[in-house]
Amino acid sequence: MTTNIHPQDTQYQQSAPAPGKKPFYKRVWFIILAIVVFIAIAVGATGGDEDAAEAADENTAVTAPASPDADDADDAVAVEDDAPAPESRDVPREHQSALRKAETYSEMMHMSKAGILEQLTSDYGEGFSPEAARYAVDNVDADWNNNALEKARTYQDTMSMSPSAIHEQLVSEYGEKFTVEEADYALAHLDQ
Repeated sequence: MTTNIHPQDTQYQQSAPAPGKKPFYKRVWFIILAIVVFIAIAVGATGGDEDAAEAADENTAVTAPASPDADDADDAVAVEDDAPAPESRDVPREHQSALRKAETYSEMMHMSKAGILEQLTSDYGEGFSPEAARYAVDNVDADWNNNALEKARTYQDTMSMSPSAIHEQLVSEYGEKFTVEEADYALAHLDQ
């Protein structure tokens, strides 16, 4: 006896996609993963040439022109203005590097003060000493309220999160680590 295989046999039927199931690229986990990868690439791209720039700064001598012309005198003043302030010469190089990294995290990634401090000291992050990291976050020129607002806009625009979920993410110790006041400011100005 021979058996005929019919297309309606279950082993040969293709299963239809479940109704209402989102494609993987529209799921929250994929969006979060894409953001993390983008951030890692951005940080890697900005931090790669800093050591070479620091070495060039150490070896570059600042000389003023010898001509007494007024234009040359203005140029000499401009060259001297670009030189580091006397108090920055007393700051250890590690502290200066940590400060530059903190500025990058604040300006590009809109991180919180606590988030930057953790990133700078983390063995999986920058690995700076606690002293250098503390110096950096205490001296970085950052508007923490604006950073919280920019993060909130990112969550609203890319993940369509509710205001309460955004607030929770902003203040969470596992999230952005902004203060409650900074998160409140962000939500109050989110739609402006």
